[in-house]
Amino acid sequence: MLVDGCDHIESVAELDALLKEKRPLRVKLGLDPTTSDLHLGHAVVLHKLQQFVEGGHQVTLIIGDFTGRIGDPSGRNEMRPALSEDQIRANMTTYADQAGKVLDMERVSVRYNSEWLAKLTLSDVLRLLSQVTVARMLDRNDFAQRYRSNEPIALHEFLYPIAQAYDSIAIRAEIELGGNDQLFNLLMGRQYQGQAGQREQICMTVPLLEGLDGQKKMSKTAGNYVGVTEDARSQFGKLMRMPDELIPRYARLAAFRSEADCVQLAAALGSRSARPMDEKKKLAEEIVARYHDAGEAKRAREYFEQTVQRRELPTDDVREVTLGNARRVSDVLVAAGLAESKRAAERLILGNGVKVDGVVVSDPRAPWTHSEPVTLSVGARRFVRVLPNR
Repeated sequence: MLVDGCDHIESVAELDALLKEKRPLRVKLGLDPTTSDLHLGHAVVLHKLQQFVEGGHQVTLIIGDFTGRIGDPSGRNEMRPALSEDQIRANMTTYADQAGKVLDMERVSVRYNSEWLAKLTLSDVLRLLSQVTVARMLDRNDFAQRYRSNEPIALHEFLYPIAQAYDSIAIRAEIELGGNDQLFNLLMGRQYQGQAGQREQICMTVPLLEGLDGQKKMSKTAGNYVGVTEDARSQFGKLMRMPDELIPRYARLAAFRSEADCVQLAAALGSRSARPMDEKKKLAEEIVARYHDAGEAKRAREYFEQTVQRRELPTDDVREVTLGNARRVSDVLVAAGLAESKRAAERLILGNGVKVDGVVVSDPRAPWTHSEPVTLSVGARRFVRVLPNR
């Protein structure tokens, strides 16, 4: 079960030998707090980590508060801006809680790599740098591509895989997990552990989950993500945007169905009698239930069917707001939290995305003329009930 879903293991024979020792193994996963939210892409490797938790192993989740200052260059064709300490602290505050949506955090040790990395002296860093060559660093696909294209590579970026490798030395990791874009960094950990006289860790990587656009990997930066702490309706609605061809992929990596089930699903979707919409709704409900519960997932599906598919106004559980001093529709949108600014509200109106009681508002300067309670909507899933001033 532990190898199921992995796309690279270095090496299977070593892993088998470790497991035959019949003892808890030291297992590591590092996450850099690059954003404030964890998403379904993170959940792929967190799910694998949870399997080690359930197997009784010593699992450590390392929050990269120090490596986040460097910026992980993995999979990038340009320099990643380093995060400020304030950004890192803000993002870190919710990471453990969010990871708890997948992990049994009572059985997981959380460490911050500033515990050991911040204590390294310049002499320590020079010693670590002397143990790897520039040629070895250029074995990385992203570094090699940038070098060939004359794209800048800052020297501090070379420190990232070294710092991550030092994490493995610090906790004497025997197994490290990561996405497949982390393989070079994980292998670097093996190399440094060997040079430090430690047993070299097993490297296990899982596939990256494509985002809702079907093009780039899921990330908050790309805007193609589903957050693990988003409400059920938002998760369901977002998942319905996934391309039909990704349904088996999400079934495997987000719902964690077996490979055999996903192969069967792909074959069924390729038949003439296929009903992708039905399969997508079933899958979205299954995924949402993992982060909420079956009841909420079912209600999220019903809400989607009512408001998006049948284009009906919601009949219950709609947030109410009071009109206040708003004089235009754009003002009400801002006051209701449906737009960040008046200019953003006007753009929504110009895009025909705003309705009052189901009627499209097309004039960005349209006055608010309603003296009775009405339903104000943006798009197909965002609604508020606007009440007149009392």
